[in-house]
Amino acid sequence: MNIGCHVSIAQGIFNAPKRAADLGAECFQIFTKSPQGGKATELTPEIIKEFKSEMKKHKLEDFVIHAPYYINFPSANNRIRYGSSKSVREELERGSLLGAKYVMTHLGSAKELGRKESIEKTIHMLKKTLEGYAGTTQLLIENSAGAGDILGDTFSEIAEIFKGVNHPTLIGVCVDTQHSFASGYDWRDFEKTLKKIDKEIGLDKIKLFHVNDSQTEFDSHKDRHEHIGKGQIGIDSFKNLVKFAKENDIDMILETEHDKVEEDIKLLKESRDEK
Repeated sequence: MNIGCHVSIAQGIFNAPKRAADLGAECFQIFTKSPQGGKATELTPEIIKEFKSEMKKHKLEDFVIHAPYYINFPSANNRIRYGSSKSVREELERGSLLGAKYVMTHLGSAKELGRKESIEKTIHMLKKTLEGYAGTTQLLIENSAGAGDILGDTFSEIAEIFKGVNHPTLIGVCVDTQHSFASGYDWRDFEKTLKKIDKEIGLDKIKLFHVNDSQTEFDSHKDRHEHIGKGQIGIDSFKNLVKFAKENDIDMILETEHDKVEEDIKLLKESRDEK
């Protein structure tokens, strides 16, 4: 399993592999366009070639794409709903051109329509997103911290959406440790939490980890990342997580601030490489 972090695509997407390598990352995550919205830069054959050349140069095999923040599949607004679907589909297509392993997305908020209808709308929109898709990049749903009626704060809810969509491209979840801790999954009681996730969705559905400690207390429903071992989850929990990820060949991506992300990567690598 590889350990990496989120990096910027400033001044060109082909700069991302070097930025990742410079931080000691073995894999990385990017936005392929502004996460707040706006037009994506065209991926010309020259840009794609340069990106792949940089991947090879820095001995990097895997990278993943995070969908923009504005994705809201259960919005009551048709334009937002269909725009979200179009955007995620574009990310899958762009990912296939670049060779991305996964695109991961949040689902959106149930505030306008209520939980039941929001889940139905989300299933419908994900089906629309994947209709006719024949690319190589696969789709993951990332769990949420549950703030503001955001969907996907429990793995049982995500499992319900998986069952409704039933498409081979939607293969699993990206488990964010901070989001899950904030929504009631206590990584300090590691075995109990694994059993809970297994019961709700199945451990085989975990395809990627976002590894972030938590600034906020357990079950806070607040999205606040902290550097590894500096937050409420604690270093021992991450040592257990690294062991589990290593045994199951699941990559880990840090989303902590770049001031100390290099230290975070080093810490996780040391834990992984202990004899």
